Amino acid sequence: MINAQIKANGVVEKPDVIGAVFGQTEGLLGSELNLRELQKTGRIGRIEVNIESKSGKSEGEIIIPSSLDAAETAMIAATLETIERVGPCTAKITTKSVEDTRSDKRKYVVEKAKEILQGLVESGVPDSDELSEEIKEAVRVHEITTYQGLPCGPNMQDSDEMIIVEGRADIINLLKHGIRNTIAIEGASVPEAVMALSKEKVTTAFMDGDRGGELNLKALLETAEIDFVATAPEGREVEELSKKEIFKSLREKVRAKQFKFRDKGGSKWDRKNGDIRRKHEPPHRPRHQGRGGFKEPPRLAKDQRERFSKILSDLVGSRAACIYDSKNQLLGKVPVSELVNTLRTIDNPHTIIFDGKVDQNLNRIAIDKGAKFLIGMEKEDLKSPVAIASKDDLK
Repeated sequence: MINAQIKANGVVEKPDVIGAVFGQTEGLLGSELNLRELQKTGRIGRIEVNIESKSGKSEGEIIIPSSLDAAETAMIAATLETIERVGPCTAKITTKSVEDTRSDKRKYVVEKAKEILQGLVESGVPDSDELSEEIKEAVRVHEITTYQGLPCGPNMQDSDEMIIVEGRADIINLLKHGIRNTIAIEGASVPEAVMALSKEKVTTAFMDGDRGGELNLKALLETAEIDFVATAPEGREVEELSKKEIFKSLREKVRAKQFKFRDKGGSKWDRKNGDIRRKHEPPHRPRHQGRGGFKEPPRLAKDQRERFSKILSDLVGSRAACIYDSKNQLLGKVPVSELVNTLRTIDNPHTIIFDGKVDQNLNRIAIDKGAKFLIGMEKEDLKSPVAIASKDDLK
């Protein structure tokens, strides 16, 4: 929680202050720490302003909740002090404090748990073991910390080894069973922070035993330095495994270089001699793939190139993505960082145009969702049933 004080040489109101905060800090810390984008994605909360005017001057406080890590929150707090005017008036903003509210939450959880337990003991309820486990679970949730905005276990940064999982719920389950050196990728695209950490630590990718886990693992193996691979049992997720299943999966991990993905027609994991392979089953072909491989992607007509080029030009520098249906109706406009997760929730997206580079991971998602056109500022050299184009291709 950022707490700041504002003093203005004139009469100003709450909308003036909020407008100055957004307007005069824009671009100072780059697009990744732009306040408007951070608020859209929920990493910065609603900005509260309490201000009063007296004798022709205004004074008050600004409160900004943040779910960013400590370093990023401190930078946001520092940018407030660069604001020199609010509305037509000169002003000065001073950061008073940046508070970590998690410590207060932990204290509240512990004190409330004591109160609940005391009440049950006095009422004669004997089953304190189950309640004790619930209290421990609540404390574990508050033990989760963050690294560059990603949820991680409390020992991840200090440990020489790191376990990469898919989401926050996986971290909670592993914490429950004493595994504290975890970090979650939180989405289908691999964060740069995880790529960098994988070069410094002995890294194990521990993924769900389903199609989503396989796709996330492929993305990790392509972008990060993974030393070992472990998977949950087929059809199971890491967040639902028991202690025995977790440690069995981790004991059976294999070196990344020995790991083999399933054959095109396979579906069951087969562990043998430290190698993971697929047992053959009747072939399953993706809807965009025929007997001879991928179908030819649709061709871009002249009017489509012109329309796509105009939309792409409007998106330059925005780090945003537009998703359209087959009738060219806008289904949604989202930050590029949320594009993969958004596509998973949309049925039948037809055209995707975004301020970024088309890569293999996004191509896979587009294929799975049945998209026809995938347009970015740049593109990798990919074979796909989806028509992929870069800014240069549209000229």
